[in-house]
Amino acid sequence: FLTFIQDFSKAMSQAGSSQFQEVIRQELEYSMKVELDKILATAHSNEIEHTKKDLEGFKKLFHRFLQEKGPSVDWGKIQRPPEDSIQPYEKIKARGLPDNIASVLNKLVVVKLNGGLGTSMGCKGPKSLIGVRNENTFLDLTVQQIEHLNKSYNTDVPLVLMNSFNTDDDTKKILQKYSHSRVKIYTFNQSRYPRINKETLLPIAKDVSYSGENTECWYPPGHGDIYASFYNSGLLDNLIAEGKEYIFVSNIDNLGATVDLYILNHLMNPPNGKRCEFVMEVTNKTRADVKGGTLTQYENKLRLVEIAQVPKAHVDEFKSVSKFKIFNTNNLWIALSAIKRLQEKNAIDMEIIVNPKTLDGGLNVIQLETAVGAAIKSFENSLGINVPRSRFLPVKTTSDLLLVMSNLYSLNAGSLTMSEKREFPTVPLVKLGSSFTKVQDYLRRFESIPDMLELDHLTVSGDVTFGKNVSLKGTVIIIANHGDRIDIPAGALLENKIVSGNLRILDH
Repeated sequence: FLTFIQDFSKAMSQAGSSQFQEVIRQELEYSMKVELDKILATAHSNEIEHTKKDLEGFKKLFHRFLQEKGPSVDWGKIQRPPEDSIQPYEKIKARGLPDNIASVLNKLVVVKLNGGLGTSMGCKGPKSLIGVRNENTFLDLTVQQIEHLNKSYNTDVPLVLMNSFNTDDDTKKILQKYSHSRVKIYTFNQSRYPRINKETLLPIAKDVSYSGENTECWYPPGHGDIYASFYNSGLLDNLIAEGKEYIFVSNIDNLGATVDLYILNHLMNPPNGKRCEFVMEVTNKTRADVKGGTLTQYENKLRLVEIAQVPKAHVDEFKSVSKFKIFNTNNLWIALSAIKRLQEKNAIDMEIIVNPKTLDGGLNVIQLETAVGAAIKSFENSLGINVPRSRFLPVKTTSDLLLVMSNLYSLNAGSLTMSEKREFPTVPLVKLGSSFTKVQDYLRRFESIPDMLELDHLTVSGDVTFGKNVSLKGTVIIIANHGDRIDIPAGALLENKIVSGNLRILDH
């Protein structure tokens, strides 16, 4: 510490604050290296190799984090993307499909981001194992979709799951049940990085273990980690050797992210003969999506700009639906050869997302993360495709779960499609209160899922339960005040109704 003080006073006497900052930065990097070396020294011989890779990756990220100053985008340089850089889906679909669509499909790999836990919905274990429709989980539906493709076209499209250390064990146990399905399933793990104390900027972990009280010391560093982890796992090279050319990447909780043959054909047989290395599916913003990342033109490249990167003075402009009409669905199509090339050159550039967290004991930590779509600017000949809203159907909350469980959607071969009986193709706005946050509470409050075919808006707050065969139409607002309870009776029809106060229907 004494040398630190000496360096400090030396730097100050030179009156150069940039030199001072440089000294501080070097001190922090050195301290971090010392701590990471201590952690690595606690690894068993069979863990050393991958722990070393993880900590090296983290060190690079930490180095970049210390280098960066202020928002990572210069607002003045942001422009609307040129017309042809975001193509309407209709135009791509109008090209039709070639006769040999099977040979095109055989070049594809489906990758699902499966690192998340179901904690926000009150579930333990991987989110992908939550039941979403007729007892089927997110993972079941994904396997069914790809199996249907492989059977219909006599192809061999594999499924790859990017797990995290949080989801890997539980997911692998479940995979045995698909051993007879017509889908090859591979997994690889994203990195495991140490959370750092917000005050000291040093890791809170003292050793490599991540069970028991140490679970809070580590985190998976966001889905931008896919490029390095996929490459490091060896799976990328194996798939290239098998003749695979593109991956279709999406979040496992986006039930709209099915393989689209028209987009795949556009990639494999581009109209101008020049293949895209990266395609991002975007869709039009609604009021609910104002915070979603958007595609812009920046220094002559397509670039994904997230709300966290926007200077405070421009946040409202960023959210405006008139200037930025689209947002990123995180459905991405990426050339495998390009990932390999860029990864080997260390040329994938993604902005760092600083994610602050407060641990159960009250300690403030930060996680350094990256987002998969942010790499778009590193690839050649990137393209946005403006797809129908139906390709973005994420299930983040029980409000979303209610929509996908209802008769608004029909299920066919693992894919959900909006019921033809619904007159408006838009999805109703559903807001369930905190009594419904956890999946088990939510399920307890619905004896059966209501008929929602003609629903526009539903808000439910407080202690509310629904009997069997309830129908909801138009705008329905149900509010049970604190201490009150509302039971919607079986067979009730609520159309453009506000229900509040106390309502108990007692059996005779």
